[in-house]
Amino acid sequence: MTVPLAKSESLILDDVGLAPPVALAPLAGITDLPFRQLVASFGVGWVVSEMVASQEMVQAKPGVRERAELGFDQAGTAVQIAGRDAHWMAEAARMIEANGAAMIDINMGCPAKKVTNGYSGSALLRTPDHALSLIEAVVGAVNVPVTLKTRLGWDDDSLNAADVARRAENAGIKLVTIHGRTRCQFYKGSADWAAINKIKEAVSIPVIANGDIVDAASARKALALSGADGVMIGRGAQGRPWVLAQVAANLHGSPAPKIPQGRALIDMVCTHYEAMLSFYGTELGRKVARKHLGWYMDDVSTAPALRKAILTHVDPADVLRDLPEALDMQVAA
Repeated sequence: MTVPLAKSESLILDDVGLAPPVALAPLAGITDLPFRQLVASFGVGWVVSEMVASQEMVQAKPGVRERAELGFDQAGTAVQIAGRDAHWMAEAARMIEANGAAMIDINMGCPAKKVTNGYSGSALLRTPDHALSLIEAVVGAVNVPVTLKTRLGWDDDSLNAADVARRAENAGIKLVTIHGRTRCQFYKGSADWAAINKIKEAVSIPVIANGDIVDAASARKALALSGADGVMIGRGAQGRPWVLAQVAANLHGSPAPKIPQGRALIDMVCTHYEAMLSFYGTELGRKVARKHLGWYMDDVSTAPALRKAILTHVDPADVLRDLPEALDMQVAA
């Protein structure tokens, strides 16, 4: 049974409590295990792993599990899977549950061509009957709560998320997250938070609003327009892993995070950098880390030449040597 949410209370999916109702969205190549753990350290309702292809995961193709490091046994983590075949989706779900995951999330929202061309992600919005067969297969395969992340529809002529969500609820989905854009919008324009209200009215399970939510003000507006039960933040957390905790404190009275500045910011970024090196290995880790380091430096007055040096250093020791100077400013307001 899914318990309805009062705005100041936690979400409870079966026996899994999610409080506060502020979540970290899955972002391919960004919300890896080191970043999710960093965000969680400030305080968050739950996080969602990077999407993993169900068949590749089950068949253990080289690098899939190692790259994703899904955090099966991490508290407050939903492991997200994608695919187009009910058998592989169910098998992946069983494997995830067996490895200790508390929740499983089904991806029906990814707009990337390499995903939709494989009839996965948001492409499933074009074939709702087939999408429901995948949902039923996953829900039927496991005992943990299964959630769904999707968009308003494929395009403006097929805004069918409300119908999909209603059918998904009947199939056993416990929570649905809606990105307030169509697939054909990708990330252009603005998220239509008001359109999410149609999905909220169509179901009795919790609905989470996603898209263009970057701070407490945008979260508050998204909730007001959508009537949603919570928010999911993705790109807004880039370079600001504390922002979800800020939103939760402002909207739900959670403990306010101490935003790192000065030496605390330097220590946090250096620790995150070293965690990425450890996670990926030095060669890949330093490349993956560049975007994160760039986002951190976006919020401080890093000299352009120093910024360029940090992002082009080959030796991690040189990066760690120069980061204190690059970040030794107060976080911009």
